Amino acid sequence: MDSIGARVAAAMNERGLTQKQLAQAVGITTDGMSRALNGKRGFAAVELAAISRTLDADLDYLITGEPTTDSRLPVAARHRFDHETRTRSVERIADDEQILDGIRLAYVQAGEIASSPALPTTVAEVREQLGKDFPRTFVAGLEALGVDVISLPELSTAYAMTLNGRQVIATNASGNWFYENWSLAHELGHLTLKHEYVRPDSPDAGQREAAAHAFAAELLMPASEMRGSAWETMNPTEVADYLWRNGVSTKSLRVRLETLGITPSPEVTAALEFTTQKVLRRYWSGGGAYNGDAISDRMEEASQRRFPAWLRSAHLKRIEAGMLHKETLAWMLGVAADELEIDEPAPPSLSDDELMDLLG
Repeated sequence: MDSIGARVAAAMNERGLTQKQLAQAVGITTDGMSRALNGKRGFAAVELAAISRTLDADLDYLITGEPTTDSRLPVAARHRFDHETRTRSVERIADDEQILDGIRLAYVQAGEIASSPALPTTVAEVREQLGKDFPRTFVAGLEALGVDVISLPELSTAYAMTLNGRQVIATNASGNWFYENWSLAHELGHLTLKHEYVRPDSPDAGQREAAAHAFAAELLMPASEMRGSAWETMNPTEVADYLWRNGVSTKSLRVRLETLGITPSPEVTAALEFTTQKVLRRYWSGGGAYNGDAISDRMEEASQRRFPAWLRSAHLKRIEAGMLHKETLAWMLGVAADELEIDEPAPPSLSDDELMDLLG
């Protein structure tokens, strides 16, 4: 079987499914499935990921014709911590894995790409390279370090991974900018500490999550800075400015103060019982000469779907060269494939060896 469509069709037949049933199960039109199986349309990355799960078929085999022993993507997931039970979990990881496989395939389909440079090895070195006031431009700072940032509303939490030599952080685009900042810092900790596999079933997940959490706390709220501030005389306006400048939540700041044994003023203690948005709306000094709503702007930025510009560009070039269909690029952009006005010449037939080359 020398095509992806042929391998999908064989796996579909082995499971006793019709084209219509498979199309419905993975959210593709029946006509779209038929054309993809016959090589008249490409499968999007996320579609292949969904098909592999629906058919319980090895994803790498569907792409290359070569089976793998374990096709699960090694990721470090941001866990939810329950303070009452002292347990960590990633409740929707099974759903997220389909999206993560789609991301992986987007990198595979991009062809030959440059690997990320080595990251700094300490929090202090990371802070120095990110520069002053980095929380406001965190994504740009990470990209300057060679870390790709992907934001998708369909993800439930954040993940760190290495794809084709690229270091990648994928976050959920929820509009909660201070949660996003913490997720970026947390997952950067996993990458810096070389945590390649942190899932609920990992025996050392708790220790690695705690280490990434400590990394994020020190990155966003350095102990020296915290201890050097006059928290015992600080007022709510100054607290709001700190939250805005450092891109953290009231809860994160409250926990950090407790962890470092710092007792703030009663006014600060009372303010930190409010939500972050409430403190900022009530006490933040504002955006200076900026006349818009900077708080809402940050929320809007944190809700945007995004993939690295270089990845989108790589897909566009390969589509125009007839090496790819445009379904994966459309998925990255969050639009329907037929809405993309891209010249799409008929792709050449690729052998299994050539597909293996695409996987690196």
